[in-house]
Amino acid sequence: MVYFFMTQRMFLVSLMLLLFVPAAYPDIYKYTDENGVICYTDAPFGKRAEKILKQPKMNHFPVVLDNKYSGHIQKAALKYQIEPELIHAVIKTESNGNHRAVSRKGAMGLMQLMPTTASDMSVSNPFNPEENIEGGTRYLRYLLEKFNGNLTLALAAYNAGPRRVETYGTIPPIAETQEYVKRVYAHYRGKRSYGVNAPVVPEKPAPIYKVVLEDGTILFTNSAYVSKGSSRF
Repeated sequence: MVYFFMTQRMFLVSLMLLLFVPAAYPDIYKYTDENGVICYTDAPFGKRAEKILKQPKMNHFPVVLDNKYSGHIQKAALKYQIEPELIHAVIKTESNGNHRAVSRKGAMGLMQLMPTTASDMSVSNPFNPEENIEGGTRYLRYLLEKFNGNLTLALAAYNAGPRRVETYGTIPPIAETQEYVKRVYAHYRGKRSYGVNAPVVPEKPAPIYKVVLEDGTILFTNSAYVSKGSSRF
């Protein structure tokens, strides 16, 4: 338990320190005792106290990668028209910011490029942060275009491969891939920013097809696997 007295100025300094230190701390209350002394405590003992500092949930703290990568992320984001927050989310999910990371399947570096992907994206050294981010972002842009701007499918393809996504037409029924997409979105939606306002890449709506079945029934679907006689809307 913490119980202490301090001046307003001392408290403000302490409060600023607490706000900028990413560690858990208890709720802090402020009240005035019978002698007119202003008290700050984590246990108000039933007194009429004002909560002035609430304990944060640890998973709400922004996840920040090493600043030395921010320049590379900025450059790739602008070049391939992808938000830097999205690149950050993929890096965080893939390697947790470890540029020397190697997966059991052989994926390498910050954005965990497989050898064939690294070669296709002209990445000669996947452990070089700049090359890796360039190649990974370029691959992500390729997948976004392949799946008509559908970020969910692009992320699933980044993890499981585009052929599997094409086969199922949605996130493959693979636990790892389904969890991967959720984790990237969790980091991305928090908008952890590097201070670079890269143009937002809107997701294009999936195309809708009209299919006339043999019995005359009209079917509307977003599936890519439709008959040749279908028309697109």
